[in-house]
Amino acid sequence: MREPIYKTRPVAPSAATFNQRCRRINDFIVLAEACSNVYLLETPAGNILVNSGMGFEAPVIDHNLKQHSQGDIKYLVTTQGHVDHLGGVQYFRDRHPGLVYIAQAGNPEHQAYDARLQPFRAARSAFRFQADFAEVFKGYAAAGYTDINLQDHPTPDQTFTERQTLELGGLTLELIAVPGAETNDSLVIWLPEQRIVLTGNLFGCPFGHFPNLSTIRGDRYRDALVCAAAAEVVRDLQPELLLYGHHDPVQGEALIRAELTAYRDAIHHVHDAVVAGMNAGKPLHQLQQEITLPAECEVGEGYGKVNWGVRAIWENYAGWFKHDSTTELYSVPRSEVNADLVALAGAAALVERAQERLDANEPEAALHLLDIVLGAQPDNPEAIDLTIRVHESLLQAARDFKTTGNFWFVGWLENQIKLLRGGSTPALENV
Repeated sequence: MREPIYKTRPVAPSAATFNQRCRRINDFIVLAEACSNVYLLETPAGNILVNSGMGFEAPVIDHNLKQHSQGDIKYLVTTQGHVDHLGGVQYFRDRHPGLVYIAQAGNPEHQAYDARLQPFRAARSAFRFQADFAEVFKGYAAAGYTDINLQDHPTPDQTFTERQTLELGGLTLELIAVPGAETNDSLVIWLPEQRIVLTGNLFGCPFGHFPNLSTIRGDRYRDALVCAAAAEVVRDLQPELLLYGHHDPVQGEALIRAELTAYRDAIHHVHDAVVAGMNAGKPLHQLQQEITLPAECEVGEGYGKVNWGVRAIWENYAGWFKHDSTTELYSVPRSEVNADLVALAGAAALVERAQERLDANEPEAALHLLDIVLGAQPDNPEAIDLTIRVHESLLQAARDFKTTGNFWFVGWLENQIKLLRGGSTPALENV
């Protein structure tokens, strides 16, 4: 019987740290863990770097890699255009004259899309990363690294649309485009002779979890069927070693095949259940409550969650209009009547009812009531206190969920508690 791999692997990513989490995978590959893993492939004719980390990490990654290899880097390949994969490209270009940067053809479009929303993303991601990055920069300062390397927005020297073969020093790499699964410029790197595949974060941040079809930090929808098809591409290669975008490699053809099959089938199960529910006229919230994964395709929910995926699939097909109320077609939000409801019912009565809903193990309903009060009276101490307690109950349940919790959900709840207690969340810097 399959024992899902997510139960034995960490979830949270972490930034590069001097002299830590950098190690040799085999006689020609070095792994440097960072916000996304960086891999150095060595050959007698020079080296190939896969991903470059965030800009601020690049000097740390370089330092760590040099503990294992001093060879010149001839090529740099990014597995996707996210900022944690390409932010250090210029740093490595400056230190390796003639370095050729290769990306999938969708890379310029994805970078333009990211750049267009950079202030929005920096603000919306801060709840999850700001405190962690602050600690990272303290560690850098203690190590004497204070002139932080800037984030790069590089232009590839070469791009390809479907497949490209790269050969260097007797090592053959096949670059295979898998657009749309994580980003429009996603690719995997296949070493056919060694049966090794490098995927980046093709299946989300931690391996073995349901994908984030729409991230709560804010991003484009990812098509569920495209994500499932990407798993097929990698599975059909029959790799014996999978070098992922975070944490340790995944070893063994049977294990890799079983996990990718479960991941694919989990996506299809949720997708098909959403489509059937839509055609049956079921409302979105009912589908979110009803749809779960069967045991045979159990995967973790430490990065994406099934009920979030249900909503993403529904909205990717049907858009923002739920046909629930004419007010959806106008710009006046429901919160506009918060003061009216408080005036009619009384803040104390609403807080009391919220407590009753919490006592009945209905924390989401309690939050709806408290949102009304705080929308009209943001400094109401009773409402603030109860809202904190609701979030604390949700946080405890989230942390207990299948022993791991969800990276984004836990971070959101922790930050909301901090804000309710008077804290703040500055936008991210150096990204």
